[in-house]
Amino acid sequence: MSRILQSAGERRAETHPLTWRLHDDQSPVLLEEYLDTQGYAAVTKALEQHTYESLTEEVKSANLRGRGGAGFSAGFKWSLTMKGEGVPRGYIVCNADEMEPGTFKDRLLMEQQPHLLIEGMILAGIANRAKQGYIFLRGEYHLAAAAIQRALADARADGWLGADVRGSGWDFDIALHTGAGRYICGEETALINSLEGKRANPRAKPPFPGQSGAWGLPTVVNNVETLCNVPGIVNHGADWFQALSGDLSSDGGTKLYGVSGKVNNPGLWELPMGTTGNRILELAGGMRDGLTLKSWLPGGGSTGFLLPEHLELALDFDTIGKTGSRMGTGLLTVVADNQSMVSLTRNLEEFFSRESCGWCTPCRDGLPWSVKLLRALEAGEGEAGDIELLEQMARDLGPGKTFCAHAPGAAMPLASAIHYFRDEFERGITRPKGEAHADPIPVGSV
Repeated sequence: MSRILQSAGERRAETHPLTWRLHDDQSPVLLEEYLDTQGYAAVTKALEQHTYESLTEEVKSANLRGRGGAGFSAGFKWSLTMKGEGVPRGYIVCNADEMEPGTFKDRLLMEQQPHLLIEGMILAGIANRAKQGYIFLRGEYHLAAAAIQRALADARADGWLGADVRGSGWDFDIALHTGAGRYICGEETALINSLEGKRANPRAKPPFPGQSGAWGLPTVVNNVETLCNVPGIVNHGADWFQALSGDLSSDGGTKLYGVSGKVNNPGLWELPMGTTGNRILELAGGMRDGLTLKSWLPGGGSTGFLLPEHLELALDFDTIGKTGSRMGTGLLTVVADNQSMVSLTRNLEEFFSRESCGWCTPCRDGLPWSVKLLRALEAGEGEAGDIELLEQMARDLGPGKTFCAHAPGAAMPLASAIHYFRDEFERGITRPKGEAHADPIPVGSV
């Protein structure tokens, strides 16, 4: 179970909109308590005071950027949804397939505060004139599934879901769909294909989901944490949300930041957007005794490695983007000085190779070849030119070279590891170019 490492006394409604209701014992917030703590007040306000245009504009003005990793403006995304008189009502899909290595923030919200997610989805449904919502949940998240199912049943029984929501004349319901375990479903069109019962391959765009998504109808796909921010925005306004980050970042709101790896206190914190990596590592108690920090990933396995000096930077989308990496999900994975960058990179590339949908050649064939080369370097059996070949492969897997963002995400840790720690890769070269090793890697072993 994911942990929030701030006590209930540290979390307040006006400063911690995502986590202020959470219990220190990690038990879920049930409907009665949620209603007693401003729960579903934003839905009532939206139904009474907002049109779908004004609700979309409020979220747009708040500068809520997608918390799934891409950082795209949620309000702007909603504004692109095809809606209006004569346009069929479509779908709100919550991407809860949290399979990014090193990421466990959405799990916390779903297990312990599912009504906040449901309320956010209802609001997204109002803003986008949707008729149905789906929570596409990672199949291994059994505790989250149980919490969500109970919350959906309770919300439906109390009139917050279903026909004629709270006597408003507007109908909207949500269903839980558990996935079969594919990282590629983090890509929104692959997720939609899987939801429809098809193979989880990404779709060509355009058309974008906002015009033709699930079953050909307008569809909005948002991350769990993104949707959970919407009730606070509706209740307190765009200016309040923007002010939560103060002068730390131009991005609005708070962020669920976290740390995993060889630190003293791994876990999660809700902090203002733009908090530095140094502050987050400090909250995690620093590195374990006898270890020093060598490198870190700012937000999951598909982000680029950074150095200790980068910890002084604000962890927001634009600042980290200027380093050549990405903020991604905002959960730091630390690398200690006693860990091999070659082995760590090989492990990541094995994951990305296995999770490729196989739709396009650079990803399908390039990633297994990168794993083969990394295995040879890891075993001290590399040959001259292997590093240069890996660098070329990372470029060939980059943005614009493949059908979706899976391969560029895999290329980022590979390219950055070589860039910052080339000497570790060079130590794996023991033979001249073209000289066969006595025990070559068997064909098909990748």
